[in-house]
Amino acid sequence: MSRAPVVRAIAALAVIATSLYIALTMSPRLGLDLRGGTQLVLETQDSPTVKADAAATDRTLEVLRRRADGLGVADAPLARSGERRIIVELPGVQDPTKAAEVIGKTAQLTFHPVLGAPDPGAETKPGKGEQILPDDRGVPLHIGPAALTGDGVGGAEAGIDAQQGGGWFVTVDFRDQGRAAWAKLTGEAACNEPGDPRRRIAIVLDSKVIVSPQVNEDVGCKVGLPGNTTQITGTFTAEEASELALLIKGGSLPVPVEIVEQRTVGPTLGAAAIQASAWAAVIGIALTALFIIVIYRLVGLLAAIALACYALISYAALVGLGATLTLPGLAGFVLAIGMAVDANVLVFERAREEYAETPNLGGSLEKGFRNAWSAVADSNITTLLAAGLLFFLASGPVRGFGVTLSIGVIASLITAMVITRVLAQWAVRFKAVSARPRMTGLSDIGRVRAWLNIRKPNLMNRRAVYFAITGLLVAASVAGVAVRGLNFGVEFTGGRLVEYSTTTPMSADAARELVSKAGFPNAVVQASGEDISVRTGQITPAEVVQIEKALESEGGQVTKERDELIGPSLGDELRRNALIALGVALAAQLAYLAFRFRWTFGLATVVALVADATIVIGAFAWLGKPVDGVFLASMLTVIGYSVNDKVVVFDRVRELWGARPKSSFAEVVNTSILQTVPRTVNTGLGALFILAALAVLGGDSLTDFAVALLIGIIVGTLSSALVAGPAAIELEKRRPGTAPQPKRKGPAPARQGSGAVL
Repeated sequence: MSRAPVVRAIAALAVIATSLYIALTMSPRLGLDLRGGTQLVLETQDSPTVKADAAATDRTLEVLRRRADGLGVADAPLARSGERRIIVELPGVQDPTKAAEVIGKTAQLTFHPVLGAPDPGAETKPGKGEQILPDDRGVPLHIGPAALTGDGVGGAEAGIDAQQGGGWFVTVDFRDQGRAAWAKLTGEAACNEPGDPRRRIAIVLDSKVIVSPQVNEDVGCKVGLPGNTTQITGTFTAEEASELALLIKGGSLPVPVEIVEQRTVGPTLGAAAIQASAWAAVIGIALTALFIIVIYRLVGLLAAIALACYALISYAALVGLGATLTLPGLAGFVLAIGMAVDANVLVFERAREEYAETPNLGGSLEKGFRNAWSAVADSNITTLLAAGLLFFLASGPVRGFGVTLSIGVIASLITAMVITRVLAQWAVRFKAVSARPRMTGLSDIGRVRAWLNIRKPNLMNRRAVYFAITGLLVAASVAGVAVRGLNFGVEFTGGRLVEYSTTTPMSADAARELVSKAGFPNAVVQASGEDISVRTGQITPAEVVQIEKALESEGGQVTKERDELIGPSLGDELRRNALIALGVALAAQLAYLAFRFRWTFGLATVVALVADATIVIGAFAWLGKPVDGVFLASMLTVIGYSVNDKVVVFDRVRELWGARPKSSFAEVVNTSILQTVPRTVNTGLGALFILAALAVLGGDSLTDFAVALLIGIIVGTLSSALVAGPAAIELEKRRPGTAPQPKRKGPAPARQGSGAVL
C-alpha cells in the first residue's frame, strides 16, 4: 500500500490542529476601519538644509512615535511607506484635528538672539539667517540666526507655579551641547542694558515666537545662565503648556511633513461591518455547502467539511501572520470561501470523466486529483497574480484585500488537494460506498451533460454573432463613460469625504440645501436613510464642523462616522497606480498564458479580459456608482477570476488538441467548451452565493464591491466560451500552430465531458 495517503492524512490533521490552536489562542489584528480610530499618511518634505530621503524619514518616524506615545496611544502602529511617507495609526482617537495638530506639527524649536526692535516707520531688511517676526504680544522683533536648536533639548515638562497665582510654565532640560549654547546665548544678551530689546531671547516654534523673555538683571555679561534647565513662562493655559512640553520632548522633526491622507472611522461603523461580513460568510458558506452537496452528493458533503476547514485555516493564517484585517480584507476572506469550491469542482468533474471511462471509484478519484492538478495550479496562479498586484500597487485597506485573497487561494489549494482528498479516498474504501457508486456523485454524468452529448451544439459556428454582441456591449460601455463619466471617489480625485449618521432621516435634497447654505454649494451630497455622505474639495477640520452644525438644524443629533482626507498629489498618484495596476494585470496574464500555453491563447484571453473590464466599468458609469480603491480591488479580482475560468477551457483545449491532432482546431475548442460548461457554471454559482450575501448585507462600500464582481463573473463566464474561444480560433487561422504532444502514449479515448448535475 502506498504511503502517500497516510502522509497526506497526517499532514491534514497537523494543519487543522495547528489552525485550531491559533484560532483559539490568538486574536485578529483589526484595521482602523473595523475598530475605529484615525490614520494619517504623512509625506516628508525637503527643508533648506536637509533632503527628505529614507534616512531623514526614518528619523522623523521615531520622533512621531514619541509624540504618539505622548497622546496616550501606546504602541501606536507607525511604518514607513516608500522613501518619503509615514503611516500613523491611532486606534480609538476620534478627534483627527487634535491628532493632526500634534502629530504633524513640524515643531522646529529654535532659540535666537534679539538684534533689536525695527522702527515702525523705517524699512528694515534682515541679513542672512535673520528674520523679523512678531513676538508673543504682536510687537515686531529683529532676530538673528538660531543659536540653539531642538537637538540640544533633552526633555520638557509642564508645571504650575502655585506661589505666583497658578501660572503655567514649561521646564526645558538641555543636553550637553545645549547647555553651553544656552549659557553663551544668555551671556551675550546680558551685556545689554535692562529694557533693551537686545537683552531678550526669542524662542521660536515653527517660525512663530512663542515667548521672548528678558534675561534677568543678576545674570552676568558673558557669563549667562548656567545649569541644565530653564523655564519658559508666559500666559499659558494648562492645555497649551502640556502640548508645548509634548512637542519639545518629542523633539523637532528633522524635515517638515505634510498630511496627504487622513481617515477617521467611528467604532460603531466597524462593528456593523464585522457583523454584516460575518452574516454574509455564514450564509454564503451554508448556501455553497448545500449547493455542492446537492450536485456531488457524498463527495460534496466531504468537500463541505473541507470548506469549513478552509475557513478555519484561512482565519488562522491571517491571525498567525499578524495580517491586519480591513473591511475590504473581510470581503476578500468571504469571497475566497466562494472561490475555494473551484478546486473541488475541477477534481470532481475530472473524476466523473475518469469513472465514465473506467468504472472504479478509487482509481477514478485518484486520477481526478492527479489530472486536475494542472488546471487547478494554473487557475490559482492567475488569481495570485491579481492579488499580488493589489498588494504592491494599491494602498491602505485595499492592500489588505490582496493579502486575504492570497491567503485564501493558498488555503483552498491545501483543503482541496489534501483534506478533501484524504476524506474522499477514505470514504470510497468502505464497501457500503463502493457497492453504491451512485451515492458518491461520481458515477453519472447528469441530465445537462447527457443533453450536451446527444445534441452536441456547435457553438463556434456563430462566432460572428458573438463578436457583434460583444462589440455592442463594449460600445455601450464606452458610451456610458463618455456620456455619464466616471464617478471617481475621493481616493482618486483628492478632497474630503465625510459620512454622518442622523437621528432624524432627511432626503438628499434637504441635506444638499443645508450644506450649500453652510458655504459649500459644490459639495456632492448623498443620503441613504439615516446616513449622509458629503464629498468636497480640500476643506479644513473647522469647515467639517461647520457642515456638521448645519446638518444638526434638521437632522437632530449628528454623529460623524467616517472622515477621509486625500491630498491632490496622492489622489493623482492613486489614480495613476490604478491604471498601471490594470495594465500590468493584463500584461502579466498574457505573459503567463503565453508561457504555459500558446501566445494565441494568451492574446485571446486578454482580448476577452479587456471586453470584461470595459463592460464592468461601463456598467458603473451608467449606474453612477463610485470608482475608488474598493472598485480597483473588484476589477483585479474580476480579471483574476475571468482568467481562472479561461485557463480551465484552454487547458482542456491543449489536452484534446494533443489527443486529436487530426481534428480541426474549431472542433477541438467547441468540444472543450462543452466539456467545461458544468465546471464553469458550478464554480460561478458558488461565488455568486457569496456575492449575493455581501450585496444584501455588506453595507454601501461592500455592496458596490459585490455588484462589480457579480457583473464581472457573469460577463467573464460568458466571455470564456463566446469571446476567448472564438478569438483563439481566428488567431490560429492566421498563425496556425502544431498540436501539442499528448501526455501519455497511445491514442487517448475521447472524453465524455465533466458531467455535472444541474
